[in-house]
Amino acid sequence: MSANTMNVNNAIDNAKFTKSHLSIMLWCLILILFDGYDLAINGVALPLLMKDWGLTTVQAGMLASTALAGMMFGAMLFGTLADKIGRKKVIMICVFLFSGFTFAGGFASNPTEFGALRFLAGLGIGGVLPNLVALTSEYAPKKLRSTLVTTMFSGYAMGGIMAALFGSWFTPSFGWPIMFFIAGFPLLLLPFVWKFLPESVTFLVKVKRHEEARQILKKISPEQPLSADTQLELSEVTVPGGTTVKALYQQGRGIGTALFWLCFFMCLLTLYALGSWLPKLMMAAGYSMGSSLMFLLAMNIGAVIGTVGGGILADRFHLKPVIISLCLAGAVALSLLGFNSPQPVLYFLVAVAGASAIGSQILLYSYVAQYYPLSVRSTGIGWASAVGRTGAIVGPILIGILLAKELPHQINFMAVGIPVVIAAVAVFFIRKSETDVEEIQAAALSKKALKAQRSLG
Repeated sequence: MSANTMNVNNAIDNAKFTKSHLSIMLWCLILILFDGYDLAINGVALPLLMKDWGLTTVQAGMLASTALAGMMFGAMLFGTLADKIGRKKVIMICVFLFSGFTFAGGFASNPTEFGALRFLAGLGIGGVLPNLVALTSEYAPKKLRSTLVTTMFSGYAMGGIMAALFGSWFTPSFGWPIMFFIAGFPLLLLPFVWKFLPESVTFLVKVKRHEEARQILKKISPEQPLSADTQLELSEVTVPGGTTVKALYQQGRGIGTALFWLCFFMCLLTLYALGSWLPKLMMAAGYSMGSSLMFLLAMNIGAVIGTVGGGILADRFHLKPVIISLCLAGAVALSLLGFNSPQPVLYFLVAVAGASAIGSQILLYSYVAQYYPLSVRSTGIGWASAVGRTGAIVGPILIGILLAKELPHQINFMAVGIPVVIAAVAVFFIRKSETDVEEIQAAALSKKALKAQRSLG
């Protein structure tokens, strides 16, 4: 490599943490906060909607799933689109969709209007999440990647905490619409997002916008020698099939892709089953509405701890064992929730369940972001998220059916816990692709050769 050539990926991987890294992470955190807020909205609003509109648990579960259906299509559409037109543009479009239509949902007068608006909002929610993950992952130094991605993603759980608190404070006086009006706040942030959130530097290099890329790199990696004539290059693996789904199954990644899809399906089934129905499940177990919202709060506090702690542990021990441990701990906690215990113990179990359901899901996003090459990263994250959203659709409907059957509440909690056990098994069998193994071996040989040359010299 010549003195006037810089490998962008190596520069980012080896960069020291700067204010620019912090800024990117915080902007992504603020935006993803409202995705988490939207998840918890269902848990707050569903009992009130059932009362106002006379809905059965099955009908309410299907209504909650309309947004999730939109998320599925949004993840498929916008994940692939971002690899073609850039992360920043897609993030702006998605924020406009989910914030605008969630705000409009507060004016819905019947289930049909509400369901249509929630579907449109879901398109934006489903599309923004994989792109925020991809953007944070692309800018994070290698040694801090899992920590920064999961810290950013903790905004997801913070949004759930915000929804639980706002629900307990405002809904008694203003009803369920106030929860949706609050979701319009990100619209006010769009000008600031456009100004302060950078485009993916790897995307800029790919489309030959080198001057913009150089300006960003000067902020991200100021210790690197960089001038106007420095040529930028990517250590990117070329994947046959471009940004299509077929590309995700190339170069030995077929089994890994299928297992990731299974993991996302199972984790999101549990996550949205809990997010949509936890207050109602606790009410069925004999607790008041106010106490049940506090359980939702405990779940999201546990999620913040599990997310940030899981990211730190993942950078030290690797993502796989941390994800498996979280999933198994969550399955145990969910099973124990079905039995009578002192209230402090129940809060602890709910917090562990939140750490598992949300923490493992967030770590999975980080895992899949590191699994695919840059050229198909958003496509890989987007399709894994889209398949996961089918689980998110199934979760609220499944629990709605179980609640309608009036089964012992122990069975309800066990039904929520079984999917995360399946996810743990699937994660265990994920392996690095043959291409990745070859790259690691080649890099090791290159380092040995360089050392040998230096010793001879």
